Amino acid sequence: MKNFINVGKTEEEQAEQIKKWIRENGMQIIAGVVIGLTAIWGLDYYKNYQYEQSIQARSSYLSVVSNSNNVQALTALQNNHADSGYTQQAVLMMAKHAVDAQNYQQALDYLSPLISSDNQFIAHTAKLRSASIHLEMGNHDQALSVLGSNESSEFSSLYDHTKGDIYLSLNNIDSAKKHYQLALGQLSADSELKNLIQIKLNDLN
Repeated sequence: MKNFINVGKTEEEQAEQIKKWIRENGMQIIAGVVIGLTAIWGLDYYKNYQYEQSIQARSSYLSVVSNSNNVQALTALQNNHADSGYTQQAVLMMAKHAVDAQNYQQALDYLSPLISSDNQFIAHTAKLRSASIHLEMGNHDQALSVLGSNESSEFSSLYDHTKGDIYLSLNNIDSAKKHYQLALGQLSADSELKNLIQIKLNDLN
């Protein structure tokens, strides 16, 4: 696009130069405006679409939370909002509903795909809950296998606590104490879980 006007000319010369500039660059200006408006409209449309999708996902999630039998809401989430964080949270909630109803295998089926989730919080939560369910079912080997070796310091206290419970159920007191103590060393002094683990340790001494 050519330069606008040169300063230092008379008003008539400047006016004529403006007209000439518009004639030469008018189509570029119009095209630029159209492109700009299209981009803005497209961005607004995308934002509105994302917002609507988020609202729909949240609505389906709340339906799952409020009704343990609302499998349709979960299916809608999985089909229409597979990448939404609400979907995995809804699956965790359905697993909880299944545990509350003592449908342990169904709960494990819900949790199994989440163990490989890219979301580390979801993956670790699924592992810990799966291990607890296996423990409740008396499947000690499976419970330990699900936990494996935890390399995440953020969740290691929960892993050690759960392993302590598993070994205690196996009457392996030494291993139970070991993992309870490991868990204690990673928790803050005001942690409620720390108080619970300390009670368990005191009972073993």
